[in-house]
Amino acid sequence: MDIQQQVKDIKQSFRQMMDGSIAASMRSKGVDYKLNWGATLPRLREKADELGKNYDLAIALWKENVRECKILATMVMPADEVLPEVIDIWMEQTPTQEIAELAAFNLYQHLPYAPAKAFAWIASPEPLYQLCGFHVISRLFMNGQEPNERGIHEFIDQALAALQGDSIPVRKAAMAAVQRFADLGLVYERIAKSALKQANLDFL
Repeated sequence: MDIQQQVKDIKQSFRQMMDGSIAASMRSKGVDYKLNWGATLPRLREKADELGKNYDLAIALWKENVRECKILATMVMPADEVLPEVIDIWMEQTPTQEIAELAAFNLYQHLPYAPAKAFAWIASPEPLYQLCGFHVISRLFMNGQEPNERGIHEFIDQALAALQGDSIPVRKAAMAAVQRFADLGLVYERIAKSALKQANLDFL
């Protein structure tokens, strides 16, 4: 099937998933998409499973300024096919915290170059980049990936900066990442507690 026709069919399928209360709730919180059907994540996951992994479809879906299209794009993009340059463009075009978090969970944590991207993002001055980076790093730690010595220092420095920053979502994401870091083992837990103590921050 032609990709554009497929995108059109997918967009029409959102009508059956429509949840006006979710869409209205997002609008009331200032989350503004050109089009937002308020489809739930389980419904979108079902749709993604039905579609399967498809690079060209993911690219086409991402270009649509529709909440559900962007979420589906992160679900159907094959992590082993997408180039870092494409991910850079997607990050630049990420419109909301919701899309940043879902992209981190659905796609970015699975990229072969996930650690490099995550460390670059937590060092960015942009809150959405930092948020995404800490979410990815949390997932990597949860999967047992241990940073090297340089990575440890870099992570702790950026986490402490984020924890003392202005953005509440970034602070929460950074603290979650610190907790996942501590879960890697006793040595990591000691490093985390010591760093937080020196910065007069509590370990939750």
